[in-house]
Amino acid sequence: MTAATRPAGTVTIAGKTVSRLGYGTMRLTGHGTWGDPPDPDRAVHLLRTVVDEGITHLDTADAYGPHTVEHLIRRALYPCPSDVLIGTKVGMVRPAPNVWKPLGRPEFLRAMVEQSLRRLGVECLDLCYLHRVDPTVPFLDQVGTLAELQGEGKVAHVGLCKVTPEHIDTASTVVRVAAVQNKLSMAVSGDTATVEHCRMRGIPYVPYAPLGAGALVGDVGKALRWLLDLGDHIAPIPGTRSVQHLAQLIEAARGR
Repeated sequence: MTAATRPAGTVTIAGKTVSRLGYGTMRLTGHGTWGDPPDPDRAVHLLRTVVDEGITHLDTADAYGPHTVEHLIRRALYPCPSDVLIGTKVGMVRPAPNVWKPLGRPEFLRAMVEQSLRRLGVECLDLCYLHRVDPTVPFLDQVGTLAELQGEGKVAHVGLCKVTPEHIDTASTVVRVAAVQNKLSMAVSGDTATVEHCRMRGIPYVPYAPLGAGALVGDVGKALRWLLDLGDHIAPIPGTRSVQHLAQLIEAARGR
């Protein structure tokens, strides 16, 4: 797969040159981001199609299911091709469907990384994000735990989710921030300061919910081009359960 055939060109994230159009896997679960999808075989086929079509940046989290999608990724892609980047996230607990709570205690983050390693079948996570900042735990204790795991060879690169420029600068005192993942779309466009801060620092910015959680699906091309035109460091991760919709996303990213 050459750079020219990857949707929307390429970007370097966590040391790998990957497609700027990524794939967010949150929807590959049951209702409420809970449990298995209605058809796990179809989800596995979709994941394989994503990679076959040149998308080499996949985003997931231990909280999706919880644990469901990491198992699906291993089933679909193990052993993962060397040019594919799997980003996962830790730091969120799921008491029930549609319920999300940040939990950033160091011992919990460490345990979740160990479990993600086993579910994905790898010795080191390509990219591990702090899923949310837990306001009850000192921020540098949370980031510092991921930095320690990086030093132990269990995490290759550390990312941050739903953060401000101030968070990025503080985290950068203990770890090199490899990517920032915030919510951004034409429908939710108020993160200009973080987009610019990442550009100035050379940090890839990964917008989640780039189609406005479904609000912009009627104009996929315009929505994706709006994001991609914000800068070469922008790498959106739209999600879908459908091979047909995946094809639309790819064509839209290629500007067709």
